Amino acid sequence: MFEGLTALFVNCTLKRSPEPSNTDGLAAISKRVMAANGVAIDEIRAVDHDIATGVWPDMTEHGWASDEWPALYQRVLAADILVLCGPIWLGDNSSVMKKVVERLYACSSLLNDEGQYAYYGRVGGCLITGNEDGVKHCAMNVLYSLQHLGYAIPPQADAGWIGEAGPGPSYLDPGSGGPENDFTNRNTTFMTWNLMHLAAMLKQAGGFPSHGNQRSAWDAGARFDFANPEYR
Repeated sequence: MFEGLTALFVNCTLKRSPEPSNTDGLAAISKRVMAANGVAIDEIRAVDHDIATGVWPDMTEHGWASDEWPALYQRVLAADILVLCGPIWLGDNSSVMKKVVERLYACSSLLNDEGQYAYYGRVGGCLITGNEDGVKHCAMNVLYSLQHLGYAIPPQADAGWIGEAGPGPSYLDPGSGGPENDFTNRNTTFMTWNLMHLAAMLKQAGGFPSHGNQRSAWDAGARFDFANPEYR
């Protein structure tokens, strides 16, 4: 049903491979549903890569000795669906999640062939894990960031799991109840289908309509019915 679609899952855990990631455990639910419906899956564990800090597309042009982001960005552009996944720390997104969002933002001024911002026509969602409160806060930050950059956000575009507040079990710990949690499983499944539905609709339509949102046309003088109000 969704053959031809591609999805990229970016795991923003603080744990390097091959250490098990609770966030990856939750993301696996979504990946299985997508794969069962013909979506090609790509995945990145961001902390395994040398991603420079900064807000330019290639930080080697701004004093950094190395930066893997330009190569990773090509995988972002190749995906119809982007799912940012990460843990909660101190009630907020991880430092790795924040860096990934910053580097996505660094490329947000780039344009596609229609003269729109490059992320137009793509769909975004997020998955959050932890054993402290903050799922909705983290999701709000990620989803706002993605739509601001040009991603389309479907209904129910986030899901998460938190255990007992405090130093309790994590998602994959024996007896945590995480993998069996019906609320989390339902929301993750709904999120996954909504991402696929919207991505398929956009792909069939040839992307998001370009009239009224072309940066290249605006810079060339087009104003798409905008008129300055008269001040008296």
